[in-house]
Amino acid sequence: MNNITTGKRGELIAAEYLKKQGYKIIETNKHFSKFCEIDIIALDKNTLVFAEVKTRKNNQFGIPFEAITKTKYNHIKTGVFTYLSENKKYKNYRIDAIGIILEPELKIEHLKNI
Repeated sequence: MNNITTGKRGELIAAEYLKKQGYKIIETNKHFSKFCEIDIIALDKNTLVFAEVKTRKNNQFGIPFEAITKTKYNHIKTGVFTYLSENKKYKNYRIDAIGIILEPELKIEHLKNI
């Protein structure tokens, strides 16, 4: 399984996880530029959630959240503000991170309002 396949699998798992938590998925893989893609945009009651998903096959090379660097976070914020400027009906929003480890057993960790 290559990194793209692992990432896509993680995004599908994260979307299913959010649905089970009562979130409504609005969009996935929303591109804003070559530097900015929001993995999942969802609605949690009256709050728009922009979720960054990081997936690892295992924790041998660190935890998924370590891949969210300051630069990556700033790119995400650019996408968030662009989306909000184009969709003015949303007043409440937050940025979440979802870390997924696939092996030896599936582990999902959800950090809200990073």
